Amino acid sequence: MTSANEELVTRSAEELRRLIGTKHISPVELVDACIERIETLNPAVNAVTATCFDAARREAKVAEQRVMDGHELGLLHGLPMGVKDLEDTAGLLTTYGSPMSRGNVPSRDVVLVKRLRKQGAILLAKTNVPELGAGANTRNPVWGATGNPFNTTLNAGGSSGGSAAALACDMLPVCTGSDTGGSLRIPASKCGVVGFRPSPGLVPNSRRLLGWTPISVVGPMGRTVAEAALQLAAMAGESLGDPLSYSVDALGFTRIGQIDLAKLRVGYTEDFGCCDVDESIRAAFRSRVAAIEGMVHTCEPVDFNLGEVHRCFDVIRAESFVAGLRTAYERDPSALGPNTRANYEMGAKMSLADSAWAQCEQTRIFQRFQSAFSRYDVIISPTTPVSPFPWTELYASTVQGRPQENYYRWLALTYVVTLATNPALSLPCGVDEADMPFGLQIVGPFRGDLQTLAISHAFEHAFTGSSTLRRPRPNLSHLREANPALKSLVTSPPIFNPSGSDASGLSMV
Repeated sequence: MTSANEELVTRSAEELRRLIGTKHISPVELVDACIERIETLNPAVNAVTATCFDAARREAKVAEQRVMDGHELGLLHGLPMGVKDLEDTAGLLTTYGSPMSRGNVPSRDVVLVKRLRKQGAILLAKTNVPELGAGANTRNPVWGATGNPFNTTLNAGGSSGGSAAALACDMLPVCTGSDTGGSLRIPASKCGVVGFRPSPGLVPNSRRLLGWTPISVVGPMGRTVAEAALQLAAMAGESLGDPLSYSVDALGFTRIGQIDLAKLRVGYTEDFGCCDVDESIRAAFRSRVAAIEGMVHTCEPVDFNLGEVHRCFDVIRAESFVAGLRTAYERDPSALGPNTRANYEMGAKMSLADSAWAQCEQTRIFQRFQSAFSRYDVIISPTTPVSPFPWTELYASTVQGRPQENYYRWLALTYVVTLATNPALSLPCGVDEADMPFGLQIVGPFRGDLQTLAISHAFEHAFTGSSTLRRPRPNLSHLREANPALKSLVTSPPIFNPSGSDASGLSMV
């Protein structure tokens, strides 16, 4: 990769947008640099799946002309974008990581993608996911596995693992994600980037079948808090496609206020009183708490009583899988992967009484959780309970020596926050005892998205002066060779829809 392109792709999204607006760089130049980066590094990590390089180059020329003609420019004008492969993109293969959708080329964008494109983002590629987003290890039989940029034999988290790995490798300045049990936060933690789960409804989610259920959201990822906030500003606001969406001053997210950490009240918990966490992660978290104590006004442990939080999540999560997979399961259960099939079968056995109980229990969890914010501005915890494990292992079967009763129980640190519906961000915070990225989960008050971002930004700034707390960066010199093992899960090549492939310049990497 040329040194000029290498330097360009490492610049922040907000700086790249400013340079485009002032005519110091061209969108064409930036798109070409990102394509070169993807072609150089993606064979080693398998973060990017379907691409539309030719179409992106054409869009970049149009974007360049708009700058030269003095037109008003969007927040993301000219910035290349990767979209998680759960989100429909017009003209570009969208498989959801499932063999059932190997040839699916949508005719329209979801609302999320429409909004980002309206603000000038240029679609360049899709990013890898677990099959149908089920699980926090990004691997599927269509595209294979995504390796962690810090050690490609280990997993990148999920389900937004492709986006997180692409950001960590500086392949793209804009990448989308989504989150039910932690799918924005967990891969961000494992890859050393920022993943922000916004309050339900802040960013419209037009593909959620159960429109009134708040556990599934879409949201931004970034290499920094400011990058995530810039993307959020382009996403947020009311939409008729999502009954939970609401009006908001979206541009306000580009103006993160200054937070005086010396006045901040922080509560911390290693496990929310109910989650298994490896001792090595507890030790890493304690060291972060010790460092933070000297930065803030208050930093003290907080106790939680979250009731039957695990059973509650089991039921509410299963409801969405039953809603989405009933037809496919009845047609051919064997077409579903082990995670998705287990979710459907668990949900199919549940009753209306189970569902009613879970809705009531989630309300009780919400109320108990909010009481903690009468004393604290934010609550911090580890994002994940284990260091990244080999991608060949479907999930963490044991945590702290305890067997996990299902494939997602190890995600409890993030899904208990999901049930409370508070905004939460995973902030890179050095490395753990295995020299892999450590993520600090920062949970804000109910609907306190801007406050959560501002506090996270302040911590991020404070951490930059510490070699043990600042964001870790992967050694990209180790990622110059293809890693064919990551493709070992692929059962057959994707089948492209001829009506969409030629027109979009569709290709695979």
